[in-house]
Amino acid sequence: MKSEKLLVLGAGESGLGAAMLAKKQGFQVFVSDHLKIDDKRKKTIKKLAIPWEEGGHDMALMSDARIVVKSPGIPNSTPIIKELKSKGKVVISEIEFAARYTDATIIGITGTNGKTTTSMMTYQILKKAGKNVAIAGNIGNSFARMVATGSFDYYVLEISSFQLDDIYDFCPKVGVITNVSSDHLDRYDYSFEDYLNAKLSISKNQTKGEFLILNVDDYHLKKSMRKLKSSPQIIPVSYDPLPRGVFHQHKSIFIKRNEHETKVDMTDLPVYGKQNVYNSMFASAVANVLNISNKDIRDSLMSFKGAPHRLEKVLTIGKVDYINDSKATNINATYFALDSIQSPIIWIVGGIDKGNDYHELLPLVRKKVKGIVCLGKNNEKLISFFSPVSEIICSTDSMPQAVQACYKVAEYHDTVLLSPSCSSFDLFRNYEDRGNQFKQAIRKL
Repeated sequence: MKSEKLLVLGAGESGLGAAMLAKKQGFQVFVSDHLKIDDKRKKTIKKLAIPWEEGGHDMALMSDARIVVKSPGIPNSTPIIKELKSKGKVVISEIEFAARYTDATIIGITGTNGKTTTSMMTYQILKKAGKNVAIAGNIGNSFARMVATGSFDYYVLEISSFQLDDIYDFCPKVGVITNVSSDHLDRYDYSFEDYLNAKLSISKNQTKGEFLILNVDDYHLKKSMRKLKSSPQIIPVSYDPLPRGVFHQHKSIFIKRNEHETKVDMTDLPVYGKQNVYNSMFASAVANVLNISNKDIRDSLMSFKGAPHRLEKVLTIGKVDYINDSKATNINATYFALDSIQSPIIWIVGGIDKGNDYHELLPLVRKKVKGIVCLGKNNEKLISFFSPVSEIICSTDSMPQAVQACYKVAEYHDTVLLSPSCSSFDLFRNYEDRGNQFKQAIRKL
């Protein structure tokens, strides 16, 4: 009997992982990408003897595939997706596909900000506790690749809203939503409600046997608790004391579940800021649900070095700290960065503005920021908005120029903070390139 044909749309990390897993599971696989496939991935596809096309989609080559695994970068509004669905094809996400072929315990972590650091913290805690665990998803290798090439008891998955858009049965044992603020709204017809619902869908198949860890300091998430159509055990997380759940008090994390209280001392947490306290609480809540000891939780968090490009301390030069927060591509992330720093700030901001409303940042800018260096091809909006509240403000169009401007302004015990609030693609390949150029420019001072 001939095996079933499966179509993979997109040959990035997600698509390649799905193709590898589909091949292993005995599907006839076809990979199609509307762009050119890079040579390294093309070599892997050829080695697996998987037919492929690039530079466009030929519907004739797709017509006999019933299942379509879609790259998260492809919106459902694109003509090819609409046409495939009109022909009765089942379009699913890569994480949906991968989850069908593992019995491992899945920890799914999503949110606008904090999901990368929370995922890394959670992975480190489980690894420290001796668990057979992998980290995947929106960080590192794709979930499908890990399922195809390894055998793990636990998967910590960082999951974007795009990856959740096409799930049907996907159900993590533990789901985490760190926060939800306006981001990627162009993908959701500029509807915040649709974006929020995409995040909430991580829990849509959960029952009383699963857990959902929610930041109840986030107004939208707290409100959504009452509207959930699923029935997981909800564990609320707050920076302030709670009668039940996970909260922060006196430099400790308290976990109150099932009439038991657990305390994890967070004195001397090695990573910056309030957001990292939240991240530590999310990771601790996951670990507690999975019966990890307090000692393993604390030891792991105390040795955690932080995610690259997220409030990453680069150097101290002339008693001025230089902090790389290039991953802050939205207002909410920058808010947490500004809030976490106690010294006067020289702030580097700018890039591709996604319709940002900077009013939320004004109280912190007035209180903490002594100088603003705008970095981008078009800085007019930033200059216009922040000039009334900052005596020192300038426009730059390269990272060395921006760092030099900060160096001239900064004084003893100031902090130079790269926290752009914007996408990087006007001047850089991605936020990693932006952060790396920032670090290189600092080291040349």
